[in-house]
Amino acid sequence: MRLFGPPAGAVLAAGALALASCAPAPTASPSGQAWRDAFPAAKANSVPTGRNPYFVLEPGYRLRYRHGQETLTITVLDQTKMVDGVETRVVEEREERDGKLTEVSRNYYAIDKVSGDLYYFGEDVDVYKDGKVVGHQGAWLSGAGGARFGLMLPGKARVGDRFYQEVAPRTAMDRAEVISVTEKVKVPAGTFENCLHVRETSPLDSGAGDKWYAPGVGLIKDEEMELVGFEQQPAKQ
Repeated sequence: MRLFGPPAGAVLAAGALALASCAPAPTASPSGQAWRDAFPAAKANSVPTGRNPYFVLEPGYRLRYRHGQETLTITVLDQTKMVDGVETRVVEEREERDGKLTEVSRNYYAIDKVSGDLYYFGEDVDVYKDGKVVGHQGAWLSGAGGARFGLMLPGKARVGDRFYQEVAPRTAMDRAEVISVTEKVKVPAGTFENCLHVRETSPLDSGAGDKWYAPGVGLIKDEEMELVGFEQQPAKQ
């Protein structure tokens, strides 16, 4: 997973495996605010289609990104998958470098029809080399191996809010902090205002990554990877 994965360039910190041997307690951030890691109302209210202010979970919606020779296409598929008792929407990410496929991930999301919160239930990953699948690094599913779903994006973003996006011990423990909800960002696809800025970290490594989301569009910038186009494709009948 590229855009919704661990911060790019992160290095595994010493002792991280021991830290991640169990699901995290809601420990405090340096500023004193706890990282939220449990969302008890999510399963009852979650549906596989809808819109968060910063994420479109509708079949046929597609976003395209580029940085140098790397490209990424994210497509909301007309497919769902039951994960941890919840019907989730499948969102495919296809990464290429120099025109060659490097990774395909199928990510599983559901949206709270009351709050608009977007929850992340895991992913299946195929890593490619020379046209062949060579690994599945980063794959996890909520409800399996002690993993639990996380909050990808809140329905009402508040500066200072901190939450786990995925809780998969030893595999994926990304968490996000809301930095701003009023930023102006220019990318090849256009100039967007009132953007959500989040900073992602993980107790599994020492890195950090910044991402920006535009209202009604979705993710527009992840470090140096930028949105070059987006469209609504006709859903398959």
